[in-house]
Amino acid sequence: MSERAQRIEVVLREALGATHVAVEDESHLHAGHAGAKESGGGHFRAVIVSPKFEGLGRVAAQRVVFAALGDLMQTEIHAFAMTTHTPSDWDAR
Repeated sequence: MSERAQRIEVVLREALGATHVAVEDESHLHAGHAGAKESGGGHFRAVIVSPKFEGLGRVAAQRVVFAALGDLMQTEIHAFAMTTHTPSDWDAR
């Protein structure tokens, strides 16, 4: 896991009280992508399980994640794809 992916994981665990976070750095897949930093840096995919998503729709849960990431969205992250789950949804999988 890249250093940036680890930093993102820590931020999400702490800010969301997440019970599961898996962040994958996909930057190498986007080398040369317009707008991406050197070598496609800043492209991530994540699976996040948090009780803070209870009662929220998909878009509202994603807004909670973006708010938790805060300044990282402006500096370290160019693209962030995510799947969000509540703990009960995750356990039922």
